[in-house]
Amino acid sequence: MRDDLKSLRITDKELQDLTNLPVDNQLPIITDSLYQLGKLLLDKVQGSEGATVVFISSSVLIFTYLLFDWLVKDLVAWITLPSWILLILTLVWLSGVSQGVLYLWWKYKTRFFKKNMTSSLKVLLNDVSRYNSIIHAININDQIEAAGNPAVGIQNRDKVIKSLKFTKLDLVRALKTERILRENKAFILTNSDLFTHDLSSLSTMEVSEKAAEHDRLLNEALQIAMDVKQEMRKLQD
Repeated sequence: MRDDLKSLRITDKELQDLTNLPVDNQLPIITDSLYQLGKLLLDKVQGSEGATVVFISSSVLIFTYLLFDWLVKDLVAWITLPSWILLILTLVWLSGVSQGVLYLWWKYKTRFFKKNMTSSLKVLLNDVSRYNSIIHAININDQIEAAGNPAVGIQNRDKVIKSLKFTKLDLVRALKTERILRENKAFILTNSDLFTHDLSSLSTMEVSEKAAEHDRLLNEALQIAMDVKQEMRKLQD
């Protein structure tokens, strides 16, 4: 991705900070984490640090087994199963318990997110998704151009990037405004006489004033995405 695009994308971390909500709440899967760990170790083993990784991994496994075997013989000597079988069963049990805890935490965050979701936030999140899709489409177009297809180059690229920067600023401002109104909704409703302006309509006014500009910028960038798709079809043909 080119440098001028890297800072334009609105990441899940930024969204979470702007909304103070778990917008990217995904259920962690223990087996997926173990798979990624195994893949990482395998890549290390195949690399220049292979001998060191094998030695450290083997040492950890042997130490863990010896420690577990000592605990089994000292604390639960009445169990007749081999210690290595007990170790496997213990790891499976711990994995199950951990997965259950992760599921409950994921379920809690999901309910919290749905409880605090507003119609304005839903619209803004959809706009952010469209905006990020445009960034991704431009990145694909750049890769196609870099592969030796100068005909797909974006005309007036600087103008497009500038428009996207303004769009990002507007989206960030709207998300910040929505969060302030959402988190202070009860106070605003019960103390409306303290405000010189009707803050409850602030977001609506903001959207009304910026709607045309947002649509223009997004449609302009969406046209780029359509051009990318068309050029990719030409290349495939």
